[in-house]
Amino acid sequence: MSNKIRLGILGGGGDSLIGVLHRIASSMYDRYQLVGGVFNPDFEANKAFAEKIGLSTERVYEDFELLISEELKLPKEERMQVISVLTPNFLHFPMAKKLLENGFNVICEKPLTTTYEEARSLHETLKLANTVFAVTYTYTGYPMTRQMRDMIANGVIGKVQKIDAQYYQGWINPIIHDEEKRSTTWRLNPEKSGISCCIGDIGTHAFDMLEYVSGERIDAVLADLNYLYEDNKMDIDGTVLLRTSNGVKGVICASQIATGEENNFTVMVYGDKAGLKWEQENPNYLYLLEDGHPLRVLKPGHDYNSEISLDGTKMPPGHPEGIFDAMGNIYKGVAKAISGEPYDHGEYPTIVDGVRGMSFIEKAVESHKKGNVWIKIDEL
Repeated sequence: MSNKIRLGILGGGGDSLIGVLHRIASSMYDRYQLVGGVFNPDFEANKAFAEKIGLSTERVYEDFELLISEELKLPKEERMQVISVLTPNFLHFPMAKKLLENGFNVICEKPLTTTYEEARSLHETLKLANTVFAVTYTYTGYPMTRQMRDMIANGVIGKVQKIDAQYYQGWINPIIHDEEKRSTTWRLNPEKSGISCCIGDIGTHAFDMLEYVSGERIDAVLADLNYLYEDNKMDIDGTVLLRTSNGVKGVICASQIATGEENNFTVMVYGDKAGLKWEQENPNYLYLLEDGHPLRVLKPGHDYNSEISLDGTKMPPGHPEGIFDAMGNIYKGVAKAISGEPYDHGEYPTIVDGVRGMSFIEKAVESHKKGNVWIKIDEL
């Protein structure tokens, strides 16, 4: 057998963007070998997809339960070591919980679960399992967000005094105004997505990123959400005011009805000495803003960057890196953890990030429903 980490995947078949993203990311540093999984609920489509990507169907299983039972029959040195959960939100909890209970390491898409209660339960299960669990908040894998994190931690911008994230997409705009479409889209179905669409899907990215780069813990939120239609049970736009445990204030503006926007995610942190700004659609540039000085632009691959930033940079300066590279860096961090190698705790988001994300989602919705009031985020 190869000495690579044996990887299984749940979901991500067909033309799934998230599926190809994870497969390419896992292969990027030659640390993983994809050995099987359940890519599609239809078994024939499942096998056909495996053949399409050049994977033997020997360990392509009819369903999730059969995958676990058959893998456990194999010697430990042959069975899957880590399984990526790329299914719709409502399947994350039951799948991840059973995987943990049977000793597997897990890489899970976000949001972690559909409820905060489920997320807490999963956290307790992980404590007993003592395996590795990663949540793929992909943007933490970009070299320049990691550089941003280290610069703030090292005091380059001084004391943090404002945090701000804007995440604008427009993809729901042509759907939300059509009654039939909005009633048949799984993202707008609470039974499959949970209680939130926009905040649960992209707002949680903004929440996690602000905590990741700033080092601040968001303590309370006040939310004003937008649903547009009475029959639409899921928010598709919203503004969330933030307060951190250190008294820093900030805001998250998220929208999936920002007509014409693609994936406009901007993260800004301002200190009493300087500010830093990063834009997902231009991820190789980190902007350093200082009073009385020209705007400075930092780029990946240069010696002035931090060790974790350089470790996640694959190409020489001037060669663009993107979202596949960012996800690859997360998989690389998980590989180090599974293999017992030293790693920086900023190399992959943990289950704690996932649990806090679920608390943020529920508290934001609660704040809106109670008339836009401050609600505290639960601590673990």
